[in-house]
Parts: sequence; structure tokens; C-alpha cells
Amino acid sequence: MKPNTQNQQDFLAESLINLEKQVIQESKIALLKIQSWRYAMKTPEIGFSYQKEAASMISRSLMSFVPNSFVLSEEGFYFSAIEN
Repeated sequence: MKPNTQNQQDFLAESLINLEKQVIQESKIALLKIQSWRYAMKTPEIGFSYQKEAASMISRSLMSFVPNSFVLSEEGFYFSAIEN
């Protein structure tokens, strides 16, 4: 009689390998972007447009400032003071 438990080591190992490949690929892309950024900063006319583009990306990204009250209200902190 076959036991009712399933061994998922193969599935977990395969998903870990795929995740590692994805991280390696993304880190290579990030390294290439950093290298192209450094090269562009050495060229004044290209560097200025890169700086403008980077400033707009930063202002639109998750790194932009969000007040604490907004985060707390989105998480429902103000709805019931007793549970907090």
C-alpha cells in the first residue's frame, strides 16, 4: 500500500533552481544598466538626459515619500482603535 504523503522535493528543487536563474538574469541586467549609467555619466550631453530620466523614475517609484498617516489609513489602523 502506497503512503498518502507526497514527496515534493523535486518540485521544490526545480522551483528553487528556476528562481535562482531568474535572480541571476536580473542581476546581470542590473549590472549592465549600472555600467551603461557610468558610461553615460562620462559623456555630458548623454549624462544630462540620463539624470532627468532617473529623477522622473525615482519620483514615480516606490521610493517616493508617502506620509505615515496614509499608510496607517490604508492598513485600516484608524477604523477600530480598540483592536490596535
